[in-house]
Amino acid sequence: MQESGAGRTSCWLSRDECDELARAAGEVDWQREVAIELMAECGLRSDEVPRVTPGDIRFSEDGGCWLFRVEGKNTDGGEPKMRDAWMPDDVERNVSKFVREREISDDEPIVDVSASSVRRWVREAAETVSDRTESDGWEHVSSHDLRRSWATWHLVERPDPVDVRTMMAIGGWSSYTAIEPYLHAPTESRIGDAMASDRVHS
Repeated sequence: MQESGAGRTSCWLSRDECDELARAAGEVDWQREVAIELMAECGLRSDEVPRVTPGDIRFSEDGGCWLFRVEGKNTDGGEPKMRDAWMPDDVERNVSKFVREREISDDEPIVDVSASSVRRWVREAAETVSDRTESDGWEHVSSHDLRRSWATWHLVERPDPVDVRTMMAIGGWSSYTAIEPYLHAPTESRIGDAMASDRVHS
């Protein structure tokens, strides 16, 4: 899905397309795959990726899920803010294995490169997928599109959408105004699924 405006094209990737992008990156280097997963599966901004260390990751007994501390942009302006971001179980397993095999200590960055390198990795992986699939649109994919796709999936597209307040907390949006652009209109399929229960009872 693409939308052009303000001199650039915004892209929304499906879950399968995000996986395909991560696999293409991983063929070059495992670190690249991890970086893309942190954006596409955990919602990090490109400049947040190099800030995550193994010591930041913890299992929440109360929540029954993996969380990690990250310093990110304050969408209200001012100093950066710390937040607890969410990490899917499969991403945590991949990250843990990567950390063990690369012998990364608790206080070292998991992805030890600049934000510009992270953004370049996304472009290069997208070019690889584009060459293989001969599909239009991949040349427009950026690191921010991974965060956009993550937010749209959880807010709009998944069968049980996540409430906005939770997404604001784990994604680092300080206000509804900041997260509102990610509330993209649902697909026709999603509308049908969401309203199916009403048809049953009418």
